[in-house]
Formats: sequence, structure tokens, C-alpha cells
Amino acid sequence: MDIVIMVGQLLLGLSILVILHELGHFLAARAFGIKVEKFYLFFDAWNFSLVKFNYKGVEYGIGWLPLGGYVKIAGMIDESMDTEQMAGPPQPWEFRSKPAWQRLIVMLGGVTVNIILGVFIFWMLTLKYGETYVPNTSLKYGIVPGKIGLKIGLQPGDKVTEANGKPIARFEDLISSKVLLGNTVLTVDRNGQEATVKVPPTILNDISDYGIEEFVTPRSKFFVDSVKTGSFAAQAGLLHGDSILAVNKVPVPFLDVLHTEIQKYKNQQVDLLVKRKADTMTLRAAVNKNATMGFMDGKPGIVLGHDSIKEITQKYGFTSSLPVGASKAWDLFSVNAQGIGKMLKGEVKPNKAISGPIAMARMFGSHVNWVKFWSMVGLLSMALALMNLLPIPALDGGHAVFLIIEMIKGKPLSDKFLERAQLVGFVILVTLMVFVFGNDITKVIKK
Repeated sequence: MDIVIMVGQLLLGLSILVILHELGHFLAARAFGIKVEKFYLFFDAWNFSLVKFNYKGVEYGIGWLPLGGYVKIAGMIDESMDTEQMAGPPQPWEFRSKPAWQRLIVMLGGVTVNIILGVFIFWMLTLKYGETYVPNTSLKYGIVPGKIGLKIGLQPGDKVTEANGKPIARFEDLISSKVLLGNTVLTVDRNGQEATVKVPPTILNDISDYGIEEFVTPRSKFFVDSVKTGSFAAQAGLLHGDSILAVNKVPVPFLDVLHTEIQKYKNQQVDLLVKRKADTMTLRAAVNKNATMGFMDGKPGIVLGHDSIKEITQKYGFTSSLPVGASKAWDLFSVNAQGIGKMLKGEVKPNKAISGPIAMARMFGSHVNWVKFWSMVGLLSMALALMNLLPIPALDGGHAVFLIIEMIKGKPLSDKFLERAQLVGFVILVTLMVFVFGNDITKVIKK
């Protein structure tokens, strides 16, 4: 059932994006009097459709191949490769008969709608929910670096104050693209001394492997929240509300320190110095092979609570939420563009940077959360806009490049050249799709 929900959310999200993207082309073409012959969600490869009907001279339908969608515009070399139509004399309602600037607007219609949709979604989410964030000043114990943070030189208890000389106001800024795109110099307060840590340009490779939680998390103190009957923790005598002060006489004031100490004693016994209300006592506890006291027979036996970290929710009005939402949408567009740039420079491996349908379905999740759903649709809308702007033949960006060349030269490129370019673009896209699917499957197998 989880897989059905993930796939269902992915298909719904992509269907919304594809329909609106193609609607952008459709409306722009109709505005300039260009005939549109087909409007399809998914591809009707080999002319096979799941559903189709005609309305006012346009065939609307749903294809069987869920790899996007298209509108077939009369007099245009596109996915249909309808060379027979192109062999006839140009007609006034055809794409090829219109001025280059009109054809350029038609080609950019889909991208324009994707950008508007992305901005609108984040505008509405900001209006309804505002922005919730953790003030950097509320991290009174600093941060805990994970595998990635330790690798670049961060230490437990560091208080990160600046990034490239600019103060960090929110903890979320520390795990944002502004830092993770690399070449960022972090200023940290380390036990009262100022130190600097450089974020390498290749850090996104590690983020892809281990996840963002292995960069940094807020540091916190802890207490025993609950204990399962029969677990090692229960056998040791731990109770709700207990505070563990030391492990084998080593103080453990923070949750990360406790985990570090427990790791040393797999399949062994440890002495815990425990504070219970006003009393202090020593309890003997077993540590299993996973280096936790909280498991027995593979089931959770102990839950450690931690002191709450202050969050602030900032609300916005109808007008003031627009620039905030637009900024979020633009940040996503910019991050994806910079990610492509880093991949081309060799700083990020393609198999780390590119995700496909399987990865996207997992991102939607196995439970329906409409805030997360619309956030994902907004993210994918901006990613789709960027992807379609790439100067690859068969994509909107490739058509746009050819039209700009035509406008500069003063005459159109030959139909034969455009047909060959379309085929080259198609091969590139198929190769990319094979790589993306293969990469997704490989990641699932590895996990």
C-alpha cells in the first residue's frame, strides 16, 4: 500500500505539471492563431491511447507511456516527427508561417507557466503556514556534526556564527544551499575561540550518500522518556524521567556524547550514573551488538527525550507573502542551475546529482501530507522549467536556441537540419532516462 501511495502522489504531481506546462504552449499557440492538433498527457507511442476525444478540432487524450506529455502544433517539427505535413506548402495557421518572435513565445509558454505555478504554490504555502525556523541563537549547546560535518572539520559543540562573513540568523541557513553548494567558509565559536571551516565544493556527493542529517544537527541534553518492558534498559532499572549522568564514570551531558560512549561497549555491560528526582544511583546495563541499551530482540526498548529547541513561526499577509514565496521558488531554480554547473565542472558526480521517478516517489512519501505534496510539486515545477530551458534539441530550450539563431541570421534553419537535431535530442533524452532509471534502481539496491 505504501508503494501505491508513493506512486499515486508522483503521478498526480507530474500530471498536474505536465498538463499545465503543455497548456502554456497550447494557449500561446492559439493566441497567435496557430492550429493545435493534439493535446496529450503522457505519450501515445505508436498511436495507442488509453483515452482520447475530439473537441473543436483538437484531439485530447491520455497516452500509455508516462514520460511527460505534448501538444502537436501544426507546421512544427516536434516529437511526432511528422515530416509528411512539413513537405506541403506552409499554411497561414501553421507554426512555421508565424514570425520568429511569436514562435519563440510559443516555445517558452510551458516554461513560463511552470515558473508562475512554482511561485504561486510557494506564495500560497507561505500565506497559509508562514515560515517556521530555529533561531541560531537558540542553539545554546552548539551543533553536533555527523559523518560529513566531522569530515570537513566541524566539532561537537561548535557554534557556527557566520557563512562567508555573513551572520547566520537561522539554523536552517546552515543546512541550506547557500552553504552546501560549497566553497563556503564557516566561522565558528569553538570553546570561546574563533575558528574557520571550509565547506568543500564536492560536499554534495557526501550529502547524496549519507543524507543532510549527517552534516550537522542541533546539540541537546536528554532524559529517559519511556522504557519498554523486557528491554535491556528496563532490566537495568531505568525509569521515565531518569537522567543519565555518566557511562563508566565518563560524564555524558549531551545526547551525542552518550551515543559516542555507548558505542565503545558493544555486547558488554556498563555502569550508568543515574539521577532520579533528588537521588543519584548506579545501574548496571547491558549494551547489545548495535551499541544501544534500548533494544531487545530488535525492538525499540527505550526512548530518549531531549530539551526542546525554540522555533519561531513568522506569519505573512496576502501581499507580503508573495515576495517570500517568489524567493523560495527562485532559490530552487537557482540551486538546480548551480547543481548542473557543478556537475559539468566535475565537482558533483552525475549519479549523485540526478534523481529520477523512483527517487521522486520516495520523496513524496508513503503518507499523504498535502503541505509536503504541494511543496514537492512546487519544487518539481521549478526543476521542470529549468530542464526545459536546457539547450538540448527536442526540449523547449533547444527550439528556443534555433529560433534565436534564426532571428540573428534573418532566415530559418532548414527543415532537414531541424529533423536531424530533433532525432539527436531524442537520443540524448532516451539515454538520460535510461541513466536516471538505472541510477534510481542502483540506489534502492544499495540501500
